[in-house]
Amino acid sequence: MVATPDRPDSNGAAAEETSGKGAESRPTADAGTELVPAGQFIGFGAMLKRWRKAKRVTQPRAARVLGISERKYRGIECGATPRFSQEQCDALAKLLALDSEERHALLLHNVGAYLRTAPADGQPEVGPALRLLIDQQMPSPTYLSDRNWNILAFNRAMAETWPWVLEPRANLIRWALTTAEGRATYHDWHKHATVFVRMLRFALTTHGDDADLKGLIEDVKKNPEVRRIWDADEDLVEHRDGHVFLATVPTLDYRTIEIVSHVAYPAIMPDCRFVVMTWVEAGAEVEPDAERDALGGVRDAWVDETHNSAQERDRAQGRIAEADRLRAEGARTARLLVSSAAQAAAQAGEGGVPLPALSTLMGPDAQLTLSPSKRSVFWAVEESPGRWGVTEVAPATVIARIPRERLTGERLGEMKQLIRLELPKASEAAATRIGQLLGEHDVEQRVLREILEELPLPDAYPSNSQGEAA
Repeated sequence: MVATPDRPDSNGAAAEETSGKGAESRPTADAGTELVPAGQFIGFGAMLKRWRKAKRVTQPRAARVLGISERKYRGIECGATPRFSQEQCDALAKLLALDSEERHALLLHNVGAYLRTAPADGQPEVGPALRLLIDQQMPSPTYLSDRNWNILAFNRAMAETWPWVLEPRANLIRWALTTAEGRATYHDWHKHATVFVRMLRFALTTHGDDADLKGLIEDVKKNPEVRRIWDADEDLVEHRDGHVFLATVPTLDYRTIEIVSHVAYPAIMPDCRFVVMTWVEAGAEVEPDAERDALGGVRDAWVDETHNSAQERDRAQGRIAEADRLRAEGARTARLLVSSAAQAAAQAGEGGVPLPALSTLMGPDAQLTLSPSKRSVFWAVEESPGRWGVTEVAPATVIARIPRERLTGERLGEMKQLIRLELPKASEAAATRIGQLLGEHDVEQRVLREILEELPLPDAYPSNSQGEAA
């Protein structure tokens, strides 16, 4: 490539590059032009030279900041491709006053990682485009979690199938490893617990100084079984993408389903997990003991998968750093956000019915409002002072969440309102449906009693009649 030689600027930077102490002679096409290596005008060298000249910084000064010789630095601007360290990149970015995009490019070329800045306070913002994508995954349950598995956003299918996501500070791993519901949901819970522990270990290699991550690990290790797994297993796993697993879901009348978990990383929030769960055997008979899962793979093969290479950890670190760069201040989720409990209740529309007694069962910061006109419930949670998250769910979601042994007094009355809303509007149709449900439940109870009688239980175990009396 032939180009016109640089013109000296006011501080002599260009002259310093072509003459003087340490300067290398350059071949020229003729007396008026200079033959310049291609790398000077394309690639990283050209970009570095452009940044340096824009800030009127000399080559010797840039070399000193990088801790390399002037000769080596000139070679880089002319197309040589050695890599700078993270510390060198930081020093160079400071010297050249690079903006965020320029620093991003500098790090990508040299370190292979993304620009990392101080994380914003609170939860990351979920933009409208990403919220739309989450909503459009219906009817598949879909959620977005941050790098520590805190739930940031979800669609209605997720809320209705797994309403624990509606709770304040909902966290997938904390729910899976420390709650009775999480344990009952996963078949072969110990296998899932082992993989979750490996995921926590992987997170320690990418952001082990994160206080939220440390708190999560402390919480799950309070479970003695989780602690034993932690002490016995040292493998690492980054994600659960493509895993096929069996789950028993309370909101589906405790039906066992087989699920494929799809995990993606949004470009705008690359350390966050965009998870879609699809039914692969919806309506079909699931065989928990089958050797092959619904996708034809070996069942539970994911238990033996690990991602413990340095390359995998570097990739995860890059996503985390990139997300820190892209996040803006503030906090929003896919839920509707309002500033008061009254505004949250108003979402139920005219004729909304407060459910204060049942609300107390959902947590100290929860508020349920029944909407007869929409035949749904607006579940609100005070996420922080002056900020309420509101999600519209089906009455069945709330019904499945309520512990039956606590249904007394006002709670029983509010429960009746929820169940009535689940039944057909017409009285005759409602009566027919009730008859069907009672018949189904009678059959289920009779079968359960017969199974109980057949179980080889010790004599000290309560008899059938004692159990019924209790």
